Amino acid sequence: MRTTVHLVMILLVGVGLGLAIRAMRATRGGPGVDEVVYTNDAPTVTVDATEVENMLPSHPPEDEEWLSRFELTERSGKTVKSEQLLGQPYVVSFFFSTCPSICVQQNQKLKELQEKFEGAGVRFVAISVDPETDTPEVLREYAARFGADENQWLFMTGDLTYIRRIGAEIYRQPVDQKFHSERFVLVDPKGEIEGFYSWPEKHQFEKLKETITQMIDGTFEGNSAGKDS
Repeated sequence: MRTTVHLVMILLVGVGLGLAIRAMRATRGGPGVDEVVYTNDAPTVTVDATEVENMLPSHPPEDEEWLSRFELTERSGKTVKSEQLLGQPYVVSFFFSTCPSICVQQNQKLKELQEKFEGAGVRFVAISVDPETDTPEVLREYAARFGADENQWLFMTGDLTYIRRIGAEIYRQPVDQKFHSERFVLVDPKGEIEGFYSWPEKHQFEKLKETITQMIDGTFEGNSAGKDS
């Protein structure tokens, strides 16, 4: 009997704590079920070309024990380094060209973002998770399907093992051959991850557009949504 009473008391305490935590999150504007997964309160900064050049390491990125930068081949055939993306926000996604449905929908969302922010200070970086198929030539044809601006919307390919590392170690995304998440990773001008946005969720997609706008016009001050204090 005493054991039963103790179990009931423990359950009641657990429920009470859960309700208290939910109330605290609601009070401070924390995440709901459809809100951004994570943000890091990073401020907007401007990085000029000279600073970027000085950041370039003298060793290949593969030599790093834990990747902090990358070099991939763009559909143009040119090598693009992650340092070249600094100075403005950019959105990272993973896809593969032979995907019949999800990737098409995902890239339609990116097309929507490109149209909204045409000529603005934001870029889109789509990285293939089927690089053996997705050669630069294939990616050029694929990008043309979405009217991808070659200066604003990049399509990248490289070695699969290396791309796995980029996904996991830099952008915290599960990546494998023909496998990826349905999230856009928003990176601030300094190169820090601001948040992960599930593009199928309307609320998150709208929040992504709002945050990009704030970063571009300089009003972004960070966001505590998705972080537990």
